[in-house]
Amino acid sequence: MTSAPLAARLSIPSGPLFFPVTAYGPDGAVDLDTYRTHVDRGVEAGAAAVFACCGTGEFHALTPEEFEECVAAAVEATAGRVPVVAGAGYGTALAVRYARAAERAGAEGLLAMPPYLVVAGQEGLLRHYTELADATSLDVVVYQRDNAVFTPETVVALARHPRIIGLKDGLGDLDLMQRIVSAVRTEVSEDFLHFNGLPTAELTGLAYRGIGVTLYSSAVFAFAPDIAQAFHGALNSGDDTTANRLIDGFYRPLVELRNQGKGYAVSLVKAGVRLGGLDVGGVRSPLHDPGEEHVKRLAELVEHGRRLLEGADA
Repeated sequence: MTSAPLAARLSIPSGPLFFPVTAYGPDGAVDLDTYRTHVDRGVEAGAAAVFACCGTGEFHALTPEEFEECVAAAVEATAGRVPVVAGAGYGTALAVRYARAAERAGAEGLLAMPPYLVVAGQEGLLRHYTELADATSLDVVVYQRDNAVFTPETVVALARHPRIIGLKDGLGDLDLMQRIVSAVRTEVSEDFLHFNGLPTAELTGLAYRGIGVTLYSSAVFAFAPDIAQAFHGALNSGDDTTANRLIDGFYRPLVELRNQGKGYAVSLVKAGVRLGGLDVGGVRSPLHDPGEEHVKRLAELVEHGRRLLEGADA
């Protein structure tokens, strides 16, 4: 059952959930100083939590040693102001290894990403995430996407684990999510957390709010925290006029730009951080950085989004 302090801290809608990018220097190595600056700026801008070395943070591209160093750097940079949740993934054995590294580094929780490559049945998925949750004292949010899609019955079983506190949905099947929310609410607890984890989650924020899911990950917060904060405030206060103005003028065009390139859910975010004046480097292969025209379009969108905050139409 959900009773851990982390669950209580994440459930307070004090600001967006921040997924920092991982900074690399000119030599391609992890730049921990720049990474600490990036994390600190996000916390100062009002992030409710830091999700380190997850999808936006290129978990797939980090060695176990780099992963532990980055999580420790995020913990240092936050200095207890907000919780740090770290990614964990691949097969069960490696996921456990990353989980234990995150625990050593001082993280308060884990975002459990899908297993690598295999398409498992519900019994195998339940076993995988149970073994991961059993491996440390950290609370776990399970990430539904790609090859890890759950039935409501499986989520109910996961929610009964004392350290599995939530489900992040990156699938976007609202029918399935409504059934999951209802099943967990009636059979386990209303305190279990549900997150909208779609790329550029703000675009679907109003739809997810309709089924009771108001927590979400914000990639935009990494490079335009003022816009992300404005949307977050509008969504949680019921100011749908502001929310829709930002969706129409900023988030929908941003998603259309994001869809112009494979991997842009990560590389376009890093480009946005660089546009803001912090050199976090490019992405590691197999991802690629966006071209000049797409970066220019991103800069125009951010500028337009800020004009929308000022009440201008264009």
